[in-house]
Amino acid sequence: MFDDDLDPRTKKKIPKNLDNYSVSELEEYITNLKNEITRVENEISKKKTHKDAISSLFRSNPSS
Repeated sequence: MFDDDLDPRTKKKIPKNLDNYSVSELEEYITNLKNEITRVENEISKKKTHKDAISSLFRSNPSS
């Protein structure tokens, strides 16, 4: 694991200087960013599903 992945809430990332990248490198960078976005969206979905499942266990049933 990389150090910058350990606690992303404590560090602000400095945007990369893109001037020295070729078009193909920029396209690859975009692909990597899209993959990371998809990974994060999947994690959010899992956490929401887990939260909803836990919440349903603690809801009171008014018809009981």
